Amino acid sequence: MTVPGDDSHQTITDQVQLTNSAFCPFEDQEAAGAMAAGIVFNPDDEIHPLCEIAIASLQEHLTVQNEWKHNFGLDNDGSGTVIGKMFGVLVVRTEDGTLGYLSAFSGKLANGNHHNKFVAPVFDSLKDGGFLNTGMLRLSAINAEITTLEQEDALKHEAEISQLKELRKAHSTQLQRKLMEHYNFSNRAGRYKNLIDIFTAHGYKQPPAGAGECAGPKLLQHAFRHGMEPLALAEFWWGLSPKSATWKHGAYYKPCKEKCAPILDYMLSA
Repeated sequence: MTVPGDDSHQTITDQVQLTNSAFCPFEDQEAAGAMAAGIVFNPDDEIHPLCEIAIASLQEHLTVQNEWKHNFGLDNDGSGTVIGKMFGVLVVRTEDGTLGYLSAFSGKLANGNHHNKFVAPVFDSLKDGGFLNTGMLRLSAINAEITTLEQEDALKHEAEISQLKELRKAHSTQLQRKLMEHYNFSNRAGRYKNLIDIFTAHGYKQPPAGAGECAGPKLLQHAFRHGMEPLALAEFWWGLSPKSATWKHGAYYKPCKEKCAPILDYMLSA
């Protein structure tokens, strides 16, 4: 069973296993049910108490897990570039009425897309043998050709270098468009739209860089694919942020307007 834009070809068994890994039921279902009474999903609402419980659980997991390593800059054990991350939780009700939550991270985590306890990406751009990796290898080859000619005699090879740069630009543009076409999002009714169509409808010339990789859309996508009802959403920043003072460790944030608002608007449409 596959969905538009998903080239991972997951089987039903794979999807069930992923659901079991990503879905975390609340321990006290009776208390959770009382707290969830009357919730109407709105991503712009204030943090719901159930989200706070889910966030506390996820943050504990981030603190104690040893399955992967990512340098959040919070201790002296990390190596490489310090990269803080936006994480999100989505409180959901399953088809059998169980209340729990899903977790997601924005972008990549520990150089990967798939980790226990987290939902899968909308599109796995890191898949071995995928068109993106193949396309990036082609770009690297073109860059290498340009560098070789420039080092040999840039003036002598000016025309050839110019042609290669135009080829590089065209290839990069085509690759980026193909990537955007593979990010297909489901709305409540199960209809899919890709990033280009979603952002064009909102007046954008093209989707902003990184669109489709944020936690909120990932969480809703997983919920809709697995018949879960979204109840409440919350996001928080984990780690240091060397590039911006905007993000504070442990602080809560609303879904971003530039990258997320058009996607969430479509996903929450009937």
